[in-house]
Amino acid sequence: MLIYLAYLYMPFENNDDYFKGRGAQVNTHNKFLKNKYVTDHIEGIDEILYENTSTQVIEEFPKSIVSISNSPDLAFSHSINPYRGCEHGCLYCYARNSHEYWGFSAGLDFERKIIVKRNAAELLEKFFNKPGYKPEPIMLSGNTDCYQPLERKLKITRSLLEVFLKYKHPVSIISKNNLILRDIDILTELSKLQLVHVNVTITSLNESLRQKLEPRTVTAKSKLMVINKLASGNIPVRVMMGPVIPGLNSDEIPALIQAAANEGAMGAIFTLIRLNGAIGEIFTDWIHKAYPDRAEKVLNLIASCHDGKLNDSRWGNRMRGDGKVAESIHQLFRISVNRFLKGRSLPPLELRHFVPAAGRQEKLF
Repeated sequence: MLIYLAYLYMPFENNDDYFKGRGAQVNTHNKFLKNKYVTDHIEGIDEILYENTSTQVIEEFPKSIVSISNSPDLAFSHSINPYRGCEHGCLYCYARNSHEYWGFSAGLDFERKIIVKRNAAELLEKFFNKPGYKPEPIMLSGNTDCYQPLERKLKITRSLLEVFLKYKHPVSIISKNNLILRDIDILTELSKLQLVHVNVTITSLNESLRQKLEPRTVTAKSKLMVINKLASGNIPVRVMMGPVIPGLNSDEIPALIQAAANEGAMGAIFTLIRLNGAIGEIFTDWIHKAYPDRAEKVLNLIASCHDGKLNDSRWGNRMRGDGKVAESIHQLFRISVNRFLKGRSLPPLELRHFVPAAGRQEKLF
């Protein structure tokens, strides 16, 4: 069940060629919908076809909050996403396609129609208290960022972290927003028991590129500051370079890993860009508008990493790629990690501290 709530934030700025403040430049057709609005003959329309460009908040009332996946490409099987859709507007986000299941577009709708789960913490407690439950690390933000702008107001992610701490359950977090520092008090307590890992996503040190690729995220400088603050508080943190886009940010791999290492990162991981489903159309449209001089080169390099196609759903290959270009990226990444992060690694997450509600009952006498 979904309920539409208030409209928040300002609409994106626009000019004739480029929508500033948003990643996607189009609202792609939802493959699950039969009909769509089009303006094939704009000269015959007396008035401009306006649409609401503000961010909408939509309430969801799920019955469960932990998603379980058996994907061989993922390092985790359990994840929680307190938000569907993400106002960060990252062009490349694979989660865009999932918005179509809700009747929305993977394009602009993904960035401005945000579905929220206010009862997430309550559902997590119920999950932990299932009979026979055995703890396993849970990833916060397997799809969309749990610290996207709306979290500043709603504090759903913070309420989840409070539950993780209450039950002494391990959690791994991935984010690209400095809002995570708001919760450094809880993260510090979790860290004392080896119950938390943090992955900070940095796609580029080039601010011009960052603004176009992920327009509503914080700067690379701010993300590096997050790594520094977490590392200084003995909270295990590593850098996630995701995704690597050949011909666009692949040359930044050594500098980016060195910068993260200098701030205290304990490791680094990366994924290679893949343009599945509607993302292929969204990315192709965007790069011709944002970087027309190199658009075809970048698209050809991406295709060369995925058997000649932009769309790659092959298990084991879709996030790693194959071919000479992909292998050169993997080699450069390995060399950079060995050079700047040699001897560093995240400590394993602890499972033995977990105590379900039944074990925390106090004696009456």
